[in-house]
Formats: sequence, structure tokens, C-alpha cells
Amino acid sequence: MSRAKTDNVAQSKYFIPTTRAEMQARRWDELDVLFVSGDAYVDHPSFGVPLLARVLEAKGWRVGIIAQPDWNDPAAFQVMGSPRLCVAISSGAMDSMVNHYTAAKKVRNDDAYTPGGRAGKRPNRAIIAYTAAVKGALKGVPVIIGGIEASLRRLAHYDYWSNKVRRSILVDSKADLLLYGMGEKALLEVVTQLDSGRRIEALTRVPGTAWLSPVALSGEQLPAFSALEHDRAAYAAAFAQVQRSGQQRLVQEYAGRYLVVNPPAPALKQQELDDIYALPFTRRPHPAYTETIPAFEQIRWSVTSHRGCQGGCAFCAISAHQGRLVQSRTPESVVAEVERIANDPEFNGTITDVGGPTANMYATSVRDLTRCQRCERESCLYPRICSNLDLDDTHAVALLRRLRNIGGVKHVYVASGIRFDLLAHQPGYRQELLHHHIGGLLKVAPEALSPGLLKHMRKPAPELFETFLHQFYATQRQLGRRCGVVPYLMAGHPGSTLGDMLNTALVLRRNHLKVEQVQEFTPTPGTLATCMYYTGIDPLRGENVAVCRDPHERRLQKALLLAHQPAQHKLVREALRRLGREDLFQQVSGTAERSGSAPSAKVRAGKRKKGKGRNPRR
Repeated sequence: MSRAKTDNVAQSKYFIPTTRAEMQARRWDELDVLFVSGDAYVDHPSFGVPLLARVLEAKGWRVGIIAQPDWNDPAAFQVMGSPRLCVAISSGAMDSMVNHYTAAKKVRNDDAYTPGGRAGKRPNRAIIAYTAAVKGALKGVPVIIGGIEASLRRLAHYDYWSNKVRRSILVDSKADLLLYGMGEKALLEVVTQLDSGRRIEALTRVPGTAWLSPVALSGEQLPAFSALEHDRAAYAAAFAQVQRSGQQRLVQEYAGRYLVVNPPAPALKQQELDDIYALPFTRRPHPAYTETIPAFEQIRWSVTSHRGCQGGCAFCAISAHQGRLVQSRTPESVVAEVERIANDPEFNGTITDVGGPTANMYATSVRDLTRCQRCERESCLYPRICSNLDLDDTHAVALLRRLRNIGGVKHVYVASGIRFDLLAHQPGYRQELLHHHIGGLLKVAPEALSPGLLKHMRKPAPELFETFLHQFYATQRQLGRRCGVVPYLMAGHPGSTLGDMLNTALVLRRNHLKVEQVQEFTPTPGTLATCMYYTGIDPLRGENVAVCRDPHERRLQKALLLAHQPAQHKLVREALRRLGREDLFQQVSGTAERSGSAPSAKVRAGKRKKGKGRNPRR
């Protein structure tokens, strides 16, 4: 064995095994559970498969990880032999089709979760491809699928890339069991029962799982796949039915077999969440890698303080995967993690982020959980903040103060996004944030600034955004700083018209904001916005929704938001001609400002980075 390989084996003793040699170093001749992941193996709590592997390891099971195997080579799945209990498969932190293709269905040329950022290290529809490969290479071993791709495709769903309604991914993959949501509790129960000798076919009552039954069962009966495969109105009605089903078991027929989706797994208790983040993560990629992994570089010194999101934005999958109930760690748990980071010899003194899907939801709670269990609102914040939400910010303020006083920590930044409509109810957090925790740019996500479109997005009114901006500027003047705001914006969302983009562009100009990148709406599986895109119907209100499917019009929408860029001027003029508002060109593009005096408040804006931001962690 070469010296380099010897060093890798020595270092790898701190990681979950990935090879037979690493198993032997632990004196294992067999695994209990084998994980297969579409991401590179980074031993960090922001990566789902390593986190779940650490959870099982802490309970005494022997686990291994095969990361980004060649799905065409059976030997790639046999490197550690057949596991005793099961194989657990995930496509990684992103749906593989979202990972591979842009909103224009063009192949992406990079992958943030792969060494060197190279694309092509995971297959299209990775869950299906990996399951087929495992069943061929490791015959007879139970196969469990999970992660974001399985979670959001657990029912019949519209697939943008094939432009059709596809069956549940459990049916298409032929896996034995599907886990949805964050997965810790469901996976622990499944593995425990398999370890006790129960067969995978008998595990029909585990919360947070889906399985196939040969006979019809009781529960919320959804339309059969055949009834909604080609009927858009039926698909919209079925989507609404799922959204309003609460905690009930769902049943959907597929040609004589019945998909059964059990109620969600119960939320983790706070101590359970703390215990997970106290596990011995190395916070490094496996030593076998010789190239950097872009997603790891972004999150290496970040800390997850909570999970879940109350926003319910139409285009976002977070609440569908992580849940709407915010689960927060104790301050002691977060402080202990930052202290461990501060003792890392490679730590540079900067905690790059403390947050979750939305940073200022830390420690928010509900006053009456039973109200939430019977609630049919799609958002806790839209069209107005629910009276059952407790937005007390004292715990968040105290946490930030403790973190920035830890020895060895020079800076603590909040970079995971802020709900500006909540800040109005969190004066203490707003002050801490703006005074101490911005690294030059603050990310907020109005997404659009036109009232009609915001209704379809389930986002707050533009007036709230402008009020927030005025408060932000006032604070920066008071502090004598020139920090900026990064407004995330989206073109092509269902309900979006050229008029909506013009309204948004005018608000940007009025507030001297320039963005350098605009996200094009991508219909990702399982979201409300995707249902609207496919059906042209808002399923929860029964209203028709205008849908922009023409690629050129999407480019025109995007150009209006980027109108300050000279390269966009031709498209901007065309868009304004279509609207009969050519007179607004100088105002929208800012050419009048360049020929006259400079604006009094110049605000910088940055790019939304791939592999970061509001994508679900796993």
C-alpha cells in the first residue's frame, strides 16, 4: 500500500467506513446498514446521509457509505459486501433532475456536491437508477429510499422534465419502503424492527413511511393514478385534498396496488435534536478526495440552529420536507458546537452562518399545537401572521450574544436568509442582526414586488419590503456603515406577467437596488407552484392562474429585473413595447441616472449561490 493510501486509511478511522479496508480497521466483517448517496461523502451535519449514518452509528449499528457510485457497475455497490439489514438510498441534498438541469432544461455544467464541482457523477432520477443497481448487485437485501427526491415524489406528481404526471417514486423504483421528511425517527424504527427479525414487508405502521399494499385499506382515499394522469383538473383537486388531509393516512391506487402513505413521523424532541448535532462529525470531506467540494466550502463553518419553516411559500419545498413546525436546538447545544468549531486548528475565526431555512425563526413556537393539527392554512405567515405563532425573539437575541463572545470567534454572521415581515415583530433580533451579524450583505427574499403575483407566491406585500429597507438604511446611517441588501427575485412563477415584472423593476429603481442574478422558476416536484404551473389552477382557491411557458417571454420577464445591465436593453425595450410603456425605458434601466446625478443610496447586491440558501438540507 502506498504512503498516501496508508495516510488515508489512518485518517479515515474518524469517518464512516467507505471501503472494505476501513471496515477491517474497525474489525467489522459485515455492515448492518449500507447507505448509497448521490453526494460526495462530507462528514458534516448539513449533509443528510452522513447525519443519518452517524445517528445509526451512535445506536451501535455498523454502517457504511458508498458515495456517488457508478450506477452501471455492479461492483461499485459490492465494495463492502451485502449489509445484514438493509440498503438506504438517497439522491443527495437535491433532487437529481434539479441538480442536472436548469429551468430552461439545459444540462448544468457543474455540481456543487461533487469533488471539483464536476457534473455527471450521479444519474438522472438517481433514486430509480441506484435502486435498480442495488437490487441487481446485492440480491435479496431490503432497499429503503429517502431524502429530498423520494420525499417530494412519494405521491403521483408532475415532472417538469418529462412534462407528464409520474407515478410515486416508490412504484417506479421498486424499492421496498420509502421514508419521507427528515428521516431520523422513521429510519431508527425501521432498522430497529429489522434488527429484531421482522421482515420489511411487515413494516406497515411506521410513521413517516410509505409502502405498497396488495389490497385497499382505510384512510384518506386519493384519486387513482389513472384518474389524474391526463386530467389536470383532477390533479389539482387531488393536490388540494392532500394539503388538507392533515395527519391522516393517504391511499392511492396504482393498477390494483395501493400506495399507503402513513402519517408524518413525530417531531424530534429538543433533546433528540441536540443529541444529533453533538455527534462526532469531523466537519471534513472523506480524506480520499483530492479536490475541493464547493458545497462544503460554503457551509463548513456554518451552524444549523433549527429546522422547519412556517412560511409556506408556494414555490418552496422546505415545509413539505422539513415540516412547518420549527424545531429549535437549545442555546447550550448551539454554543457547544461553536466552541468545538473554535477549537478546530483550521478555523479562521468566522462562523459563516447561524440559522436554518429562515434564520429569524429560531425559537419561534406555537401557543396551541392542537390548533396547528387541525389547521388548513397553507402558510403561517400569509396572508397575515397567524395569531397562534409566538414570535418572541429573546432566546434568539441571547444566543447571538453568547456566540459572539466565545473565545476564538471573531465574527458570527447570519447568512441563511431573513423573513423581513417577521422582523417587524422582532425588534431585539433586528437590532442584533443589523448591528453585529451582517458581513456586508443581508439576504432577503421578496421574490417579486407586485401585489397580484405575490398572492400566488404566498409572499408578503411590497410595502412591507420597502418599510424594511427604510429601517435598514436608517440603521446603517446610524452606524456609519455601507452594508447592502441582496434581494432574491424570481421570474416566470405561475401568475407572473410582464406587468408584474415591470412593477417589480420600478420598485427596485425607486429604492436604488440592482440585482445581478434572477432565478427562473423551476417546477420542482411536490410544490403548490408546480401544481399551478402544470394545471393553470390554484388548487387551494379554485382560481385560474396565468402560466408563462414560452421561453422567450420568460427571458423578457428576467430582463426587466436586470434592466440596469446594458446586455439586457434590447429585451427590455421589447418587453416595454409589448406593455405599451416604452416611455419607462430610462427609468427602468437607470440610464437617466447615469446621464445625470448618481443616486443618493447605492446598494450592492450579490448572487444566489448554488447549493446554498433555501434548498432543503436533504
